[in-house]
Amino acid sequence: MDRKRTAEAAGAGALGAWLAFGVLAVVLTHRHGAPLPLDQGLLTWSVGHRPPMAVAVARGLTVTGTGVVPYVLAVVAGLIAGRGARQRLVAVLLAVGCLSVGQGLRYAMMNLVARARPPQYEWQTHASGWSFPSGHTTTAALTAGLLIIALCLRFPHGRTAVRLAVGCWGAAVGLTRVFLGVHWFTDVVGGWLFALGWLGVLLWAGARLLPPNLAPGTPEPAADPSGGPGGAPPPGRGPRDSRPEGRSRPA
Repeated sequence: MDRKRTAEAAGAGALGAWLAFGVLAVVLTHRHGAPLPLDQGLLTWSVGHRPPMAVAVARGLTVTGTGVVPYVLAVVAGLIAGRGARQRLVAVLLAVGCLSVGQGLRYAMMNLVARARPPQYEWQTHASGWSFPSGHTTTAALTAGLLIIALCLRFPHGRTAVRLAVGCWGAAVGLTRVFLGVHWFTDVVGGWLFALGWLGVLLWAGARLLPPNLAPGTPEPAADPSGGPGGAPPPGRGPRDSRPEGRSRPA
């Protein structure tokens, strides 16, 4: 992994995501949380397309975006990313920390914007708190991002289908919140942008600040078969002193 290029790409991505998130938050605040035309249109469509089976599937999928499931997946992401015991420990701590701190920041932003949810009579599942950005969406997107980053670090030239499946899961959790009537679509977009921005910050910091031997995805130094550090001969023997022990030098 080219750490410099990774840091530059992550920093640029984070900046773009935060700018877009900020613009969206300002627009919604200026409108006092009122839904945009797209918000109202998608909610109306969802209300008119809710067969019982689809609602049951959406409910089952939406619960994977909260509770213990994201934290278990964050631990899995850390175990995938690391290549040794120390790297795996660091990666697990970083992944769990990224998720927990991200959730805390998202909660603070939610209370700052204080946007009302859609009308409660449209809900098809339980919900609480303010609406923007969507908590389930943010958590699922952060978790999916951590798994995709881990797969890219460990398998840089493979596992494309797995990455796509993980990305689709993260996006689908957010869309269920609109389908079940507990969030406006712009709440979900805000959750995606928030997750992208926070993941970008963490990836930038990891690429810039972590020592190479602890950075997840960095190959560990190969063991030296000669027993000496860095390929040096064992103590007590020079590069030319390779005579068998017990045999003296001829007079």
